[in-house]
Amino acid sequence: MSQSPFPPSPFPAAPPSPPAASRPSFESVSQPDNLEGIVRIAHEQGFSDVHLGVGEEPRFRARGEMTGTGWPSTDAARFNGWMREMLSPAAIDGFQRDKDYDGSHAFPFVRVRINLMDSLRGPAMVLRLVPQKIASLEDLNLPPVLQELCRRPKGMVLVSGATGSGKSTTMAAMVDWINSNQSRHILTIEDPVEFVHVSRRSLIRQREVGQHTKLFAKALRAALREDPDVILIGEIRDRETLDTAIEASQTGHLLFATLHTNSAIKTVERMLGMYPPSEQESVRRAVSETLLGVIAQGLIKTNDGKRAAYHDILINTDACKDYIQRGELDAIEQIMGRSGFDGMQTANQSLQILVEQGRVNPVDAIAESPKANELAQALRGRY
Repeated sequence: MSQSPFPPSPFPAAPPSPPAASRPSFESVSQPDNLEGIVRIAHEQGFSDVHLGVGEEPRFRARGEMTGTGWPSTDAARFNGWMREMLSPAAIDGFQRDKDYDGSHAFPFVRVRINLMDSLRGPAMVLRLVPQKIASLEDLNLPPVLQELCRRPKGMVLVSGATGSGKSTTMAAMVDWINSNQSRHILTIEDPVEFVHVSRRSLIRQREVGQHTKLFAKALRAALREDPDVILIGEIRDRETLDTAIEASQTGHLLFATLHTNSAIKTVERMLGMYPPSEQESVRRAVSETLLGVIAQGLIKTNDGKRAAYHDILINTDACKDYIQRGELDAIEQIMGRSGFDGMQTANQSLQILVEQGRVNPVDAIAESPKANELAQALRGRY
C-alpha cells in the first residue's frame, strides 16, 4: 500500500458506537477491502449516506439515523486508497490544498455525491447515494399540483427544505416528468451533478461546475443564450444567482432551483432578504411576477420504520401576488391553509394527514412541526 500524504492522527481512535436494538447489525459482515464494497453494502441495504474518516469506524445513515458498523477505525493510508478509487491525482491535490472538495462519482451500480473535509482527527468523507433510477412523481406520492407546475411554460419553481430532506429527488422527478411528457430543451447547471437524465421526448443537457464550466454564475448567464425551455440550477446561494434566475423566468424560461429553508414563506423571505431596503419594492414586484410556486419539503419517520415526505406548498395565485408586492407575507400562510383547491397546504395540514392515515405517530408529528402548538391543538382529543 502506498504511503499516505496525510500525517498520522494525533488523536486516539474513536470508540465504537453503542449498540442499538433497531440498528442494522454488522457483526457477521466483514469490512470490504475497497470503497466500492462499502458503498455496495449501503446500496443493497437502502442506506442514504456513507461516513468515513481517519480515526473513526465507518458509519452509515439508515433512514435518518447514524449507524455504526463496529469495523476497525480507518487509518490515513486506507483513507487515501479510498480517495484514489474515485478521484484523479489533481482532485486529491486540490483537496489537500483547499481542505474541502465537492464532486461526484459513478460506481457500476450507484452514483455518489462526494464531500471531503479536513477535521481535528484527520480527513473525512461523506458519500450521498444517488439512485440510478429516477423515481417518478407517482412513485414518490407527491401532490398532483407539482405536475401542474411542470406544465407551465415559464416562471420560477423553488423546492426548499433542510439538508437530506429529498429536495434533489423531488426536483429530479419533476424534470423527469417534463423529459417524458413534453418536447422541450432542458439545461441543468449543478454542483455536482446528482441524478443523471437521459433524453426522451425532451433534449436534456447537464453541466457540472468544475468539470463542464468553471464558474456557476457564468454558466447560468450563458444558459440564457443556449436556447433552453427549462433551466435547473442546484441552489440559489447569492443575489447574483437570484438576479439571473429572475431574468430567466421573465424571458420565457421555466426555472427550477432549491433553497435551504424550512417553509414556503421563509423561502420568499430569504429571497427578498438578499436585497437592501432601497430595492425591496422592485424586487417584490419581480418575485411576485415570476414565482409560480414553492414546495418546502421535510421527511418524518413513519410507524413502519420508513420515512414519508410532508409538504408546505405555496402556489402564487393573484391574491398571493398582491401580498408579496405589499410585503405582507404572514397573510399568505393564512391563504395557504384554506386554498387546497389551488393545490396549497401548510406543513401542519400535511403532517395531520399522515397522522390521520395512521402512518405517523402524533408525538413525532408535533415534534417535527414548524408550529408545534398549532398542530397539537388540531390533534387534541383525537389521539
